[in-house]
Amino acid sequence: MTAIRLDGLATAKAIKAELAERVIHLKQKGVTPGLGTLLVGDDPGSHSYVASKHRDSAEIGMHSIRVDLPANASAADVRAAIKDFNDAKDVTGYIVQLPLPFGLNTNEMLELVDPAKDADGLHPVNLGKLVLGVSGDLTSPVPCTPAGIVELLKRHNVPTVGAEVAVIGRGITVGRPLSLLMTRKGIDSTVTILHSESRDLEHAVKRADIVVAAIGVAHFVRPEWIKPGAAVLDVGITRVAGADGKATLVGDVHPDVASVAGYLSPNPGGVGPMTRAMLAYNVVRAAELI
Repeated sequence: MTAIRLDGLATAKAIKAELAERVIHLKQKGVTPGLGTLLVGDDPGSHSYVASKHRDSAEIGMHSIRVDLPANASAADVRAAIKDFNDAKDVTGYIVQLPLPFGLNTNEMLELVDPAKDADGLHPVNLGKLVLGVSGDLTSPVPCTPAGIVELLKRHNVPTVGAEVAVIGRGITVGRPLSLLMTRKGIDSTVTILHSESRDLEHAVKRADIVVAAIGVAHFVRPEWIKPGAAVLDVGITRVAGADGKATLVGDVHPDVASVAGYLSPNPGGVGPMTRAMLAYNVVRAAELI
């Protein structure tokens, strides 16, 4: 068996094309969606990711504003930048790029974001609405990576109703909100969240119809763990030094899983582009709700 590729690049491209049409309609009504990014520090991965978000914005016709602060920025500096974005009329959604440098309280900063402009969907108010929203349409922003995973499954016709889902990782950006999304009415999966203290993790993965790996441990998920025909989505990523000393990006899922799984979302090229597409979706959606 060779797994069908859950192509995040192609799917994200289709979503961005749809969003570009919606942006055109908004502009005809006098509304231009605007993305803001607040980046603190000099983390290379964060700089690359933020740059890609602004490229996405330009591609679909959105306005974007980038604010970069040095690694030694004070908490007051960050608070002031957040207030500016909250007040900015031309910004319909923005993000505080994580991780923040040591010494800055991430939760404190995220709580200062206007929930209506929370493009990452990580404000406690929006996470709370996700907890309460078992059915019906969610008008509040949804965390981008979980939303991207669900959309990727949906657009590749991967069955979710009644499916057993194993989510490896209990982080606030992927594992926890994904479990809430996958159990909403209309998706109707049964979710097990697995973590470092889970007993018999391999057995729990083996019985899953859908496996999502989001822990950042290179090639952690082995082919012998996977039920034949299961859908496997690789979210975690690790920089691994090669024999030549150059760093290579490696996912949580061993490449040989492709010979067992029915569907495979690789990393890179799978969920990452979907995360960016759903960020753009949140910004456009916020503009539509104005």
